[in-house]
Amino acid sequence: MKKLVLIVVLFVNNAFSQGCSDAGICSINHGFTTEEKSFKNHIEIAAIFGTGESDVRYVSPYVLYTKRFNDSFSFTSKVTFSMAHGSFGTRSQFGDAFLIGNYTFKENNKKQWGALLGWKFPFTASNLKINGYSLPLDYQSSLGTVDLFLGTNLSYKKWDFNAALQIPVFNLNKNSYFKEYGRTDDFPSTNLFERKSDALLRATYSIKTPNKKFTFKPNILLIYHLGEDSFENILGQRESIKGSDGLTINGNLITSYNISKQSSLELSLATPFVVRDVRPDGLTRSFVAGLQYRYSF
Repeated sequence: MKKLVLIVVLFVNNAFSQGCSDAGICSINHGFTTEEKSFKNHIEIAAIFGTGESDVRYVSPYVLYTKRFNDSFSFTSKVTFSMAHGSFGTRSQFGDAFLIGNYTFKENNKKQWGALLGWKFPFTASNLKINGYSLPLDYQSSLGTVDLFLGTNLSYKKWDFNAALQIPVFNLNKNSYFKEYGRTDDFPSTNLFERKSDALLRATYSIKTPNKKFTFKPNILLIYHLGEDSFENILGQRESIKGSDGLTINGNLITSYNISKQSSLELSLATPFVVRDVRPDGLTRSFVAGLQYRYSF
């Protein structure tokens, strides 16, 4: 068996980037993925590595399972875990569970539409502590909200276009972090944090090598945060977080290698072009890389 060696060099600019591993909207395109139709079951095991604000570092593995019922309908479930390490200490916890259904319409003139409906459920109320001290959202494994996903997809030749909304429906967030007591200005106050919705647009182009072993998928993501987030200040008054709304633009490169007809490896790297002024939700990353293994049966 031949060994595969991947050497990757990632340029990271000095500005912090907006990661999407916590909120989830950037990864729901898995629900649109056209799996090998000769297999009905697909399992994916992955890990996301990153560094965030201040000295926070992350390892965030997840497990994903997709069941294809027929050529049109499939169902995906996903469970995430997160380990954050920094000057506050180390915190590890399950994050969120995703349940996503996807319907693919029949292809017509090389165009194929898809529709997606899904939910995200948190395993925590986003108030994990270390040694009794409250932690900012950068250390939390979930945002503590039950979210609704609505999406659509258009595939045309080598192009894929996604549009999606992530809407917090139930806010279970009980975070109690105040920057006044955190002995640092690196993280904003997020006591009883309330997060606004996100809208996403993505364009992906697929390039396959002649032997079809490698597939390269450069893509660009536009994520618009549809309002200013808020928290409850020390006086018990709700306060908007100025600059927390607005546009993020990420460039992403996905490289996949087909080990066999049933299994593949995938590497994903991203860097930002535009970021929001303030990211209180803890999604800030200066480096993000993801490695996935997929098996179909």
